[in-house]
Amino acid sequence: MNRIIIIDKPKDITSQGVVSKIKRILNVKKVGHTGTLDPLATGVLPILVGDATKLSKYLIEHDKIYIAKVVLGERRTTGDLEGEVVETKDTDISKIKKEEIEEVLKSFLGESKQVPSIYSAIKVNGKKLYEYAREGKEVEVPERTIFIKNIRLLNIDNDDNSFEYEVEVSKGTYIRTLSEDIAKKLGTVGYLSNLRRIKVDKFDIDQSVTLEELEENKDNDEFKNKYLLKTEDVFKDLKAITLNRRKEELFLNGVKLTFNVDDGLYNIYGENKKYIGIGIVENNLLKRDVVISEE
Repeated sequence: MNRIIIIDKPKDITSQGVVSKIKRILNVKKVGHTGTLDPLATGVLPILVGDATKLSKYLIEHDKIYIAKVVLGERRTTGDLEGEVVETKDTDISKIKKEEIEEVLKSFLGESKQVPSIYSAIKVNGKKLYEYAREGKEVEVPERTIFIKNIRLLNIDNDDNSFEYEVEVSKGTYIRTLSEDIAKKLGTVGYLSNLRRIKVDKFDIDQSVTLEELEENKDNDEFKNKYLLKTEDVFKDLKAITLNRRKEELFLNGVKLTFNVDDGLYNIYGENKKYIGIGIVENNLLKRDVVISEE
């Protein structure tokens, strides 16, 4: 089985935990994911099965859209609900104007610098930051450039002193840190209490299935045809190159083939419209990149 599945990840499970469950449900050995979601977070988690795991490099560098909920008045060690309270500030969100929150959110649009949380999985000197944090060791956290394409206020909840916002961000943006920075700009402290990812590049939450739905429908062909996506469907926007039998054999053996076409990625087909995989054309030479075995 070589497929891409968009899972709606539930709370309180790691992305690797989702991978393990899918291995069991589908009885397959080769499964991977693109773009880790924290256990606290829910939503879009693209899962690659079989030969589709080779496509990871094309699916991890894309923008993402999140819905985040921020509680004001407390700062926590991890920047989210799971951390210990380390600072409090008397804050009443009902006294903050909606327009003020919207203005602060808009101030984060575009390119900026972000210092990720010490509890993130970024590696410094071969070691993850959260490992330093757990050991109580100090380490210099590297600053990174992020880009926020869109951001908007969704609602304000006076009852639990919180607000929700939707944000479209570049790869590598930490929403926990962004939420803390937003609270700081509002003149207080805050933490991320809920996070839902609703889009990763072309993969939307509406295309997703839950682990329970996958379990219940693992033998349902109609369900699998709809939600277990083929590579050629996911990359349907790519132009196509069709090879005759001889050229297909050469292509599969790693031989570069001459094609007078634009540089870029192409879906490659053999005789009888058999899908082979993805090739790259550079300087009029087509070379093999990802081969998807027949199922």
